[in-house]
Amino acid sequence: MARILFVFTSANKTLTGAQTGWYLPEAAHPYYVLEKLGHQIDFAAPDGPNPPVDESSVQMFKDEESQRFLQDEAVERRFATAKRVADVDPTQYDAIFYVGGHGPVLDLATDPANIKLANEFWRAGKVTSAVCHGPAALVGVTDASGKSIFSGRKATCFSNVEEEQVAKVKDIPFLVEDRIKELGGTYEKAAEPWGERVIVDGRLITGQNPASAKGVGEAIHKALA
Repeated sequence: MARILFVFTSANKTLTGAQTGWYLPEAAHPYYVLEKLGHQIDFAAPDGPNPPVDESSVQMFKDEESQRFLQDEAVERRFATAKRVADVDPTQYDAIFYVGGHGPVLDLATDPANIKLANEFWRAGKVTSAVCHGPAALVGVTDASGKSIFSGRKATCFSNVEEEQVAKVKDIPFLVEDRIKELGGTYEKAAEPWGERVIVDGRLITGQNPASAKGVGEAIHKALA
């Protein structure tokens, strides 16, 4: 089976000072899909071990998998030994996956080490995937010609409408939907806010929101099969 790198944000505060971090179900649901299918998963974050979880997601998501993720000893070990993004060797992995939460818009989007890492995954022909705000981590990523990986491709992410509904527009430096469009991507979303939407365009796999996280995990497996 494949070796997959899960990348988490290290940001713990938004622009308004609100607590943030990685979003619980967006890590838990794909993790258990892929782990059950036999894939090996490692964790990384800009600052390395124990990246912060978005506390509101812990309160909001009481489903079995999300709660199990918080108590899982194997998961705890992966967090404790999470690599710094700058120290990851991309040749050791078959795919990269960016967990959402508002954090990626704040750190991963502009982190030179992350942009370099994701560039290497993409240019090596590897599966490059993200959910919700995770696609923000890919806005600086380009192909060998220097063109955005969103240019001419279909993609999704947390929608502007959803951002407005959670009253977080002022918490982040840009709206991810707007940025994907600015980079030449064809943005698609579910018929209703909070509905599941997963877009597979070649090796680029994106999911819209927490409801889409499991589907992204399934799409990663399918792309690697």
